[in-house]
Amino acid sequence: MTHRVGYAPGVYDLFHVGHLNILRHARSRCDYLVAGVVSDEMARQAKGRSPVVPLTERLEIVRSIRFVDAAFVETVPDKLETWRQVRFDVIFKGDDWRGTEKGEKLERDFAGVGVEVVYFPYTVHTSSTLLRRALDGLVESA
Repeated sequence: MTHRVGYAPGVYDLFHVGHLNILRHARSRCDYLVAGVVSDEMARQAKGRSPVVPLTERLEIVRSIRFVDAAFVETVPDKLETWRQVRFDVIFKGDDWRGTEKGEKLERDFAGVGVEVVYFPYTVHTSSTLLRRALDGLVESA
């Protein structure tokens, strides 16, 4: 019997139902789920701004989700380097990556080491970006 390890990376800032859905769906497709929580520095590099919720708190929230077996702090942008550290069989991403340059690179890189890339529906009506805009609006009007 094969033990299938899954990896679900994300910033997981302003944790919301979209995050929960990805983790729930990911866990249903593997035997052991590792959530990769992107460091504050990596989030700044990727998104141009720091997360609202600090890494230690995001890590604690994600570790507490029943679908997650382990949480890993992602500190390098190269997903293959992360794979060398975690050794997963499948990586889960939102389908907003499908068909993009970064998604195609991910697929090429992981095909070389036998890792499957699985996309899940992106939660369009709720995102950390939308929540952050709402918070910014509240602060500006206060």
